[in-house]
Amino acid sequence: MRNLKLHQTLEFRDIQAPGKPQCFCLRAEQGTVLIGSERGLTEVDPVKKEVKTEISLVAEGFLPEDGSGCIVGIQDLLDQESVCVATASGDVIVCNVSTQQLECVGNVASGISVMSWSPDQELLLLATAQQTLIMMTRDYEVITEQQIHQDDFGEGARKIRVWNREFALQSTSESVPGLGPSLAWKPSGSLIASTQDKPNQQDVVFFEKNGLLHGYFTLPFLKDEVKVNDLLWNADSSVLAVWLEDLPKEGSSTLKSYVQLWTVGNYHWYLKQSLPFSTTGKNQIVSLLWDPVTPGRLHVLCQGWRYLCCDWHWTTDRSSGNSADDLANVAVIDGNKVLVTVFQRTVTPPPMCTYRLLIPHPVNQVMFSAHLGNDLAVLDASNQISVYKCDDKPDMDSTVKLGAVGGTGFKVPLRTPHLEKRYSSSVTVDGVVIGLCCCSKTKSSAVQLADGQVLKYLWESPSSAVEPWKNSEGRPVRFARPCTQMEAAAIGGEECVLGLTDRCRFFINDTEVASNITSFAVCDDFLLVTTHSHTCQCFSLSGASLKMLQAGLCGSQVPSGEILRKVERGSRIVTVVPQDTKLILQFLLIKEALFCFEMPRGNLEVVHHRALVLAQIRKWLDKLMFKEAFECMRKLRINLNLIHDHNPKVFLENVETFIKQIDSVNHLNLFFTELKEEDVTKTMYPPPVTKSVQVSTNPDGKKVDLICDAMRVAMETINPRKFCLSILTSHVKKTTPELDIVLQKVHELQGKIPFEPESVSAEEALKYLLLLVDVNELFNHSLGTYDFDLVLMVAEKSQKDPKEYLPFLNTLKKMETNYQRFTIDKYLKRYEKALGHLSKCGPEYFTECLNLIKDKNLYKEALKLYRPDSPQYQAVSVAYGEHLVQEHLYEPAGLVFARCGAHEKALEAFLACGSWQQALCMAAQLQMAKDKVAGLARTLAGKLVEQRKHSEAATVLEQYAQDYEEAVLLLLEGSAWEEALRLVYKYDRVDIIETSVKPSILEDHEVAHGRETDLFSETSSIRSGSEMSGRYSHSNSRISARSSKNRRKAERKKHSLKEGSPLEGLALLEALSEVVQSIEKLKDEVHAILKVLFLFEFEEQARELQRAFESTLQLMGTALPDIWTLTGQQSSATPVLGPSSTVNSIMASYQQQKTCVPVLDAWACLPPKIDQRSQWKLSLLE
Repeated sequence: MRNLKLHQTLEFRDIQAPGKPQCFCLRAEQGTVLIGSERGLTEVDPVKKEVKTEISLVAEGFLPEDGSGCIVGIQDLLDQESVCVATASGDVIVCNVSTQQLECVGNVASGISVMSWSPDQELLLLATAQQTLIMMTRDYEVITEQQIHQDDFGEGARKIRVWNREFALQSTSESVPGLGPSLAWKPSGSLIASTQDKPNQQDVVFFEKNGLLHGYFTLPFLKDEVKVNDLLWNADSSVLAVWLEDLPKEGSSTLKSYVQLWTVGNYHWYLKQSLPFSTTGKNQIVSLLWDPVTPGRLHVLCQGWRYLCCDWHWTTDRSSGNSADDLANVAVIDGNKVLVTVFQRTVTPPPMCTYRLLIPHPVNQVMFSAHLGNDLAVLDASNQISVYKCDDKPDMDSTVKLGAVGGTGFKVPLRTPHLEKRYSSSVTVDGVVIGLCCCSKTKSSAVQLADGQVLKYLWESPSSAVEPWKNSEGRPVRFARPCTQMEAAAIGGEECVLGLTDRCRFFINDTEVASNITSFAVCDDFLLVTTHSHTCQCFSLSGASLKMLQAGLCGSQVPSGEILRKVERGSRIVTVVPQDTKLILQFLLIKEALFCFEMPRGNLEVVHHRALVLAQIRKWLDKLMFKEAFECMRKLRINLNLIHDHNPKVFLENVETFIKQIDSVNHLNLFFTELKEEDVTKTMYPPPVTKSVQVSTNPDGKKVDLICDAMRVAMETINPRKFCLSILTSHVKKTTPELDIVLQKVHELQGKIPFEPESVSAEEALKYLLLLVDVNELFNHSLGTYDFDLVLMVAEKSQKDPKEYLPFLNTLKKMETNYQRFTIDKYLKRYEKALGHLSKCGPEYFTECLNLIKDKNLYKEALKLYRPDSPQYQAVSVAYGEHLVQEHLYEPAGLVFARCGAHEKALEAFLACGSWQQALCMAAQLQMAKDKVAGLARTLAGKLVEQRKHSEAATVLEQYAQDYEEAVLLLLEGSAWEEALRLVYKYDRVDIIETSVKPSILEDHEVAHGRETDLFSETSSIRSGSEMSGRYSHSNSRISARSSKNRRKAERKKHSLKEGSPLEGLALLEALSEVVQSIEKLKDEVHAILKVLFLFEFEEQARELQRAFESTLQLMGTALPDIWTLTGQQSSATPVLGPSSTVNSIMASYQQQKTCVPVLDAWACLPPKIDQRSQWKLSLLE
């Protein structure tokens, strides 16, 4: 659905050259045109409008002086830097244009009528005046000569004959009456075009290489009205030029010739351009050629030494889509008809259309209004502009005919345009205008000149000002190459001009953002492009920037699934259907977010791009148009959770509006079934631009429950009978399905006659439930209601065998109510409820109840069912305590035993866990004898010593065993010097100081001093590369060296200090960090030893210990900054790349990166913390 639009023209009038032009050829490399006349050759430069070279063939005798000579062909020979000229007298001349040297390389005595070179310029073919064909090589050596005419068919009959490169006849066409003389072989090699005269018409017919007919199209003239002078295919075989000339008629004084450009699509030939010329005078066509390099460029040579070059490009003439009532029109030119398709109402495949405009003359260009998208202007071959306006006038214009929506096709309500007026207007600019576009938001027009410069035309200003179009930096915008398609749009609030060249280069202002774009379109706030990689990408312009678009289009950023969509190879955008709220709903639902593609073969495909769909859905949801959004999402398979997740607060506040707009039980049920806790705006459909974050109305993550409850309340308020099934669905879809409530509601419907047509019966409701819930699960829930009528109703609708469930139900009916419910709950594995019912059955069932408690671990629930003073409570408590003892939970077990009065069991439990206070309390309640209490105290003290609780063990021995001497020894063992001295003086046993206290103090001093030596030794071993020995314990001095060694071995780090290991540096940091932490933890212990050493006059030992520890701390403080330096840079090493890098440096960098600190061990790169405020020193020793 594309038209040919005139891009620019180049004209050279009144060329000063001798003679009359007869033929011409193009010199592509030089950019010049070589024209042949009866006097010789003339080379002209049409751009500079000057004659470069004149070569006379008369002076050399190749042409007669009387002007009767004729040049029949000229061919530029690219590799020889010369041209080949053939004259009618039979000379074949090679001419060097730059040196003007002429050489006759051959002569045909009978004369030459036609000369033609092969496309690869390897073969030369000459048609002689004796009706023979001569094939020559590029060196002008004759290969063969054959007669054109054969005796196989009658004289005067025409047939097409095809020879191969060896001049062997391959095929002869079938007999075609009225076959014309024109012939054109399609460059793609598939078809040969010619003409055929029929009784009432004249056709252009096509032959295959085997000579069989392959289609035709009819010229818009009567049989004897015109004659076809020539047929020419352009370089890419997309356009066929037909050169026609009026035949003389009686009473007709002005005869014209025409150049018509025909294209094909969907097996239909369209007349896209018609150029009228005069048949007499200076404007009479002499010859015309397609450019061999630029497919859309046509060269025309006229009699009066007038040269004309026209550049056409493909364009899609569509309405802008800016106005609210734009119908998404696309116009296709077909001769004197304009075929208009209204895509917002229906997608009509070409060559059909919605309606067509009949114009008196062939149409060359059509354009839609930038502000009233349904109005259009038509420019015909007579340079007349016709403006058609679409309004509500009931009268049908005679020039407007309905197409596919007419009487024989399907009918849709449509306003057709009528002819409004014809006029012309102009504004002068400095340069050749090749493109125009209008920005709907800023009301300014962009004008593109032939040199790529872009101007801004302010059409609303009184003076119609024209000024340069400037970018955000204030520089004038100029395209690097002229663009064949241009649009104006606002990108991120900045007014920009977008351009696409015929080489697929895409520009935004003067920045080239992509080089693989085949088509693009701007609609609302979106930019859509198709690429060479057969994708369609959609970008939002409202929050975008030039850099973002450039990154997305050039592929530096991988587009998301919402932006990118795969399309068929060679697809192009035809139009994007804009929003129209006035249309019928079913049309609006489909068309709001679609755009049409034109396939390479010419048919159309409607695509709903995900980005456009989601943008339109978000607009509907913001306007509370839930029905439109729902229908679109349902048809295009968009997750319905978006209705809520787009704005949860607004949705929940307008639940009733949502239900009333949907007004369909099936659609509401569909909405319920798709609900899930996931927020689709964060996972599936993230918004294209950052918007204000919606406050979540379900902070606990119970989105589904919140929606179900809100909608159920609203449906029960609006019409509970109509929405009965949806109400049931809201219960079922909750996180924990409320099947009991659902079954109860179904049971309430039983026996009720539905009065309203929209009401449902219990049978229908139950049948619907069976679609949502498994029948076995529904049967079990119905059984859990203890309503046997409901159970039977569910069972009857299921496929269960009555022989299975009827005996079971009959057995249950015979039981006592509480025991019956206990049996049902136990069958359904609802053991808590079963326990509650069984506890009500009486004391005779307590044994069964206790077994259930033990089997299902229901002790806590059982204790709530009995009074604390009941024997059942006592039995359950004892069983609970025994269960806790089995689980080695001795302290909770003891508490349970103590609460129920089982003091002996409680004592055993407290004794097992070492809870000496509770154990002694239980002993007091059991009124144990003093000797037994003393023995219990010694047992408890032993357990406390095992747990390294020496102070508590000493308290137990002193207070309950009256053994203060052993208590003092335990305090000395635990390094509790001051408490030990308190007991010594309390019981007046000063002798113990000499016998036990002082030796213990000196022994602990030696151990502490030995630790300092170990720390220095440890540091030394680390520096030498040995493995780390482990952490240093802070336990008391009685811990054996063997146990300390085992513990250090068990806690050895995974990183080895072995020299040359991969992570040797990290292992060193770990080892040094542990040394520092160990020294830090010794401060309190050293302070306690210093106090007792001073107290008992061991000042030298105390000073020695204090000095040693202080020197250790100073060494540690000075070494920390040196050890933990530059570790951050080392851990974040990156490969060194760049032009100055070598292979060795890059490999070394990568090796360093491999040995960097892992993320999980990054803590080792941080220096350990030292508490500078800790007061460990004893000032009396300074």
